[in-house]
Amino acid sequence: MDRGRVSAVTVRRLLDLDTLVRLERRRAFAASPPPSTRLAVPDGMSQPLGCDAVSVPSRFGPRLMARLPRVGCVYEDVDAARWWWIVPADSDVALEWPSPAYYAAGAVVPGARRAPSLIHSPSGGDVPYTPPIPLYLAWCRATGTTPAWSRAVRA
Repeated sequence: MDRGRVSAVTVRRLLDLDTLVRLERRRAFAASPPPSTRLAVPDGMSQPLGCDAVSVPSRFGPRLMARLPRVGCVYEDVDAARWWWIVPADSDVALEWPSPAYYAAGAVVPGARRAPSLIHSPSGGDVPYTPPIPLYLAWCRATGTTPAWSRAVRA
């Protein structure tokens, strides 16, 4: 064996969809300028799953609140007429949030002139999350959209 040559060992690891999404987000976040406004979770609340946010036009807000079994922290951006719902990080994996909803990784509000105001906080809750699946289903119902997993599969 030639001692001047370095042998390389090839390591192959399969990456699942969740890992690929996280890697892409980290890459995009590192390449982007610092966020202008991030939703601030109230003091005393833990964020064990990280935080993302889903934004909807404010006219839908009260209707969604009434349909949810549990509501976490909700913010109102009066300048953009939108409500923001805190959800666990990566709540968009395998979910196509119907327009005009906006999904914000890291709970970053793009282009906000000022931070949205907290309008609802869970009473006695220690986490800020609204469960994403009930929120998604309520949003689909409010917009008349069929959830992605219920649509016919095309070849």
